[in-house]
Amino acid sequence: MAAEVKKEIAFEIGHVLFIDIVGYSKLLINEQSEQIQTLRKTVRGTEQVRLAEAQGKLLRLPTGDGGALVFCTSPEAPVLCAIEIARALKSHPELRVRMGIHSGPVNEVSDLNEQANIAGAGINIAQRVMDCGDAGHILLSKHVAEDLEHYPRWRPYLHALGECEVKHGTRVGVVNLHADEIGNAQPPKKFQALKKHRARVRWLEAALALIAIAAIVSAFIFVSRRPAGPALAVAEKSIAVLPFENLSDDKQNSYFADGIQDDILTALSKISDLKVISRSSVMRYRDNKRNLREIAHELDVANLLEGSVRRLGDEIRVAIDRRPHRRASVG
Repeated sequence: MAAEVKKEIAFEIGHVLFIDIVGYSKLLINEQSEQIQTLRKTVRGTEQVRLAEAQGKLLRLPTGDGGALVFCTSPEAPVLCAIEIARALKSHPELRVRMGIHSGPVNEVSDLNEQANIAGAGINIAQRVMDCGDAGHILLSKHVAEDLEHYPRWRPYLHALGECEVKHGTRVGVVNLHADEIGNAQPPKKFQALKKHRARVRWLEAALALIAIAAIVSAFIFVSRRPAGPALAVAEKSIAVLPFENLSDDKQNSYFADGIQDDILTALSKISDLKVISRSSVMRYRDNKRNLREIAHELDVANLLEGSVRRLGDEIRVAIDRRPHRRASVG
């Protein structure tokens, strides 16, 4: 019995090719049956499957709308198999599939029906990688791509996409494999949407930062141009930029509020005769509800700048208020 248990939990590194028929659930029953049969016949006809089966180094996992092939040979085997499948399916345009490849631990287990099954991180991650793609894509995990980079012939096929967020918030590095008529050269929709979102957010952040900086700098131009008086000039040409308040529902957006504060401090520090209090000196006033006049007195400045940032989706609002606080003379 102990030996039996040990056999069940033993695992090895498998090179997994996960295949999925796109739009399978929307097909009629007879169409589903026809496409599964065509895919099964195509897979069985590949040279890589025949070679691995002859060596006893191939495991299969049916999934209803596709399946997983686990090669216990080399990391190239599932890639070569995916290319064979893609070429064969050129004559079946109605069959739209996507494929994901990963190398990782797998182990044979028995399900509730005492049927042989396959489990392990290798299977799970291969499926997650595949889920990042669309019809025609052959996607590799970053781990597999790094293995293939050691072979010069594969380098022209590898096109890094970056990270994709998958189930349970996990992020996987994904590489698109394509060349000539193999694979899908278009970035997957998930990556296109992510790129657009990041570009839009970066543009908004940059635009708001520039507007805020321009407003603050212009507000102090008149100060720097005024004739310098004996002691009053030093007092009026001084400012502290307090930490910006994050009014967003997502408290993680506080990084953006801090970024606005940093950009304003950087711009103000370039005004030669303006005294600007350092960021480290004002951070103790974050979430501080003390009287602004008292804060100005403690920092020894005549002007305080405070503001808030609110972010709702792609919309960002920044409010800025500069308040002069003349210090009382000390007799």
